[in-house]
Amino acid sequence: MCINSLVVHQEKRNSQFYWKQLVEFHSRMSHSCYTRMWVQAHGALEDLLVDEHPPTAPRPLKDRLQVFQGLATFYLKYLQIFRSLEAVYDQIVHPQKRRMVRHVLDGVMGRILELKNEMVELEFSEFHYFDDVLQDLKLTPEDLEVPIPQYFVREKMHVLRDREKMLAHVMAKGGHIEQVEQELSVQTMCLEEAVRVLQVCERARQGRLRHRFMKEIRQAEEEGSQAKSQTPISTLDPDQAATRIQKVWRGYSQRKRTRRERLEEMIFLGMVPPEQQQQRPSVAQLKAQQVETTRRLVQEENEAEYQRALVSIKESVRAVDGPDLRETLQEQIRQWFIECRDATGKFPDFPNAEDGGSTAIFAQKTPDQVAAELAVKEEEKEKRRKDNINKDKKGGKDRKDQKKDKKRKSKQKKGGKEEGEEEEKGWKMPPSNFLPTVVEGNKMYKDVWQGRDEKQNFLQRFDAQLVREEKRLEVEEEVRVQVDELMRQEVKNLKLAVDREKGKKKKKGKKGGKKKKKKGKKGSKKKKKKEKDLTADRTLESLYEELVLEGFLIRPLNIKLSEYIGEFSYLGTTLRQADIEPMPSLSDVRQLIALYGILPLGSQSVHQKAPLMKTLLLAGPGGVGKRMLVHALCTETGANLFNLSPRNLAGKYPGRSCLQYLLHMVFKVARQLQPSVIWIGDAEKTFYKKVPKLEKEMEPKRLKKDLVKVLKSVKPEDRVLVVGTSRRPFDADLKPFCKVYRKIILIPRPDYASRLVLWRELLCGGGARLTPSLDLSSLAKVTDGYTQGHILQAVRLVLTPRRLAQQTTRPLTAEEFIPPLARQDPVYKEEEEAFKMWYGKTPLGKKRARAAKAIEEEGESGKDKDKRGSGKKTGKEEKSKNKNK
Repeated sequence: MCINSLVVHQEKRNSQFYWKQLVEFHSRMSHSCYTRMWVQAHGALEDLLVDEHPPTAPRPLKDRLQVFQGLATFYLKYLQIFRSLEAVYDQIVHPQKRRMVRHVLDGVMGRILELKNEMVELEFSEFHYFDDVLQDLKLTPEDLEVPIPQYFVREKMHVLRDREKMLAHVMAKGGHIEQVEQELSVQTMCLEEAVRVLQVCERARQGRLRHRFMKEIRQAEEEGSQAKSQTPISTLDPDQAATRIQKVWRGYSQRKRTRRERLEEMIFLGMVPPEQQQQRPSVAQLKAQQVETTRRLVQEENEAEYQRALVSIKESVRAVDGPDLRETLQEQIRQWFIECRDATGKFPDFPNAEDGGSTAIFAQKTPDQVAAELAVKEEEKEKRRKDNINKDKKGGKDRKDQKKDKKRKSKQKKGGKEEGEEEEKGWKMPPSNFLPTVVEGNKMYKDVWQGRDEKQNFLQRFDAQLVREEKRLEVEEEVRVQVDELMRQEVKNLKLAVDREKGKKKKKGKKGGKKKKKKGKKGSKKKKKKEKDLTADRTLESLYEELVLEGFLIRPLNIKLSEYIGEFSYLGTTLRQADIEPMPSLSDVRQLIALYGILPLGSQSVHQKAPLMKTLLLAGPGGVGKRMLVHALCTETGANLFNLSPRNLAGKYPGRSCLQYLLHMVFKVARQLQPSVIWIGDAEKTFYKKVPKLEKEMEPKRLKKDLVKVLKSVKPEDRVLVVGTSRRPFDADLKPFCKVYRKIILIPRPDYASRLVLWRELLCGGGARLTPSLDLSSLAKVTDGYTQGHILQAVRLVLTPRRLAQQTTRPLTAEEFIPPLARQDPVYKEEEEAFKMWYGKTPLGKKRARAAKAIEEEGESGKDKDKRGSGKKTGKEEKSKNKNK
């Protein structure tokens, strides 16, 4: 028994050792794989930066198509780099490498947003089509999808869990959960409907009994007929019987084989959807998921170890190197004092903290240069003082003359600019806020990590040498500040001891300067006006609780952006070249939500430097998924969701002052708990041209004035986005509506490709089996004009549990979905044209119409010139012919 137990124990140890070795092998392979991805991304980024910063300044481009091609190429290349860097940052384990990847990743995200903004200003359209550019770069439409970084939610998971607990506690305290349970459990029903349900159940019961009774009678009759018929069975020759059996069997097998081959061919051609299989992940997929989860755990362990090392290494550097740094700095500064004394004959003024302190001394300059710079600064100060005194003495006439001179100079400057613009007409790439960060990150990668040997760092832990170098600089900066204070006092003492008379004069001058500075501070205090905090006496928890109880802060649904199903538009470029404006696809809408909403809300650095976006309007017919996109915004970024819809505001916080108090509360909590999304459903009601009689009691226009004022207080550092949804935007007054919502995304009904994908995904998600009898292509063609909401409702009505259980005996057909669709009203052509007309009246639509007219006029003028030129040529040819004759 002992020997057997030892053998079992040894086998367990061997299996554990083998498993550890296997995990280490996979981790090493993953390290090398992601390191290779990182190297390739920086190689592509370096090539792209060479194109961004050419050696010679490029000339302005006049061809709009050429400009768009260049911008689209840059955009797609940055998207590929963004995708690879996001994967590297999500899975790389080294904490110092992750920080550098994050720095470059934020820069690339911001640059993508800048390029998107340039394309919008160039084409005067939010939607762009890259068919030809994708073909040139040999990319697929899937490469256009904007990846959403997982660190937006994963790195603040603890905060989100605490916030969820707090929200659940407040809702339970207010009784919201009980109300929801009661609504789900109790369903009211009118008397007529109840009678109808009872009748249906009773008729079904009677039908089942009648069926059983008739079945028993039929079986009894069959048994009686078999007893009466006692006819002898005819016998056949065995060879004839065998041939008959073979004939039947061969015909059956051949028909089965033919049917199977035909089905395979149709599936290969894409004419028939493949049969649904159990969607179970393979062993390789399960293994990849396991490796990803283990790498994320290792990330957390390495990060915690790195944070502990930052503190311990800094303390050791301060204890070991701090005294030496202090002594060396003091000796260097004293030596500088002596050299300046020998060169100029007096002790120099120690640089102020604003000028950098002792860093100005050690900026690779001689004492003479430093003394000369300080003297120049003093002369400039004296000149400014004299100029101020002379300005005060001069009268009003001099001021008028100065104003006239300024006006003349400004006119001259304007004239010079206009002349320069005439000389250099065309488009130039504007300066970027994110390219410097990308260049800096690429340089850091080259200097630190490109040639670094990490063969011995199997576990990819932090590099202690780099940490020591960083902390040494921090300790040196701290020590330098302390030494500067000591050396300033020492310089004063030396001046008092050696140059007493000069020191007294300087003291008097300093006193006068201090008085003037104080006066300036008083004036600056008067200019700044702080906004009143209406909730200064309340805590954030109390404000949060009040908003939850009143129903303004709600829990967003767990919906990802990838669940918004839509297909790429393959004819966009072709239609635009034919001067036909195509309707955007749902894939384009998904990309805009990622670019305008998710990326800025997810990253603080991107939101601060990118083009500021405070508001976003989602307009489209009912059922296209506007509310779903709002919830997806919150899910992908971990944002709070506030509901300020007119229906939710009805009867709450009456009066102007109470409404201002509510808005102040909402935006204060939104800033403190950013990122936040403020949703205004039926946004057109806030800007009604004329309020309907049925909605006058609701007061839908309450937010019209105060919303504009509150939006002015939103700053670039506030990750707060106001999202409006509207199904009838043409009912609103256009000017104030577009002043508030400057970014408008028009969501159309789904096209054929999107409907086909939508039917397939919804049916598979509902548990349906896709067989050849279910013609999805016909369904997608028939449902032209229906939205995603209509299709989803039809699928839910048909795919009942009873119908799903009958699929083996009675497969689903396309005809079953027609009746529930026929009960719903589709999006008619008149409504779609109304949306197009309204969008053409928006500021961006007007700009696009003007640009189209200008292009047409240029084309017509070019044709006229060609005709005139051809006429002149023919006249000359006729004259030459006459002369020859």
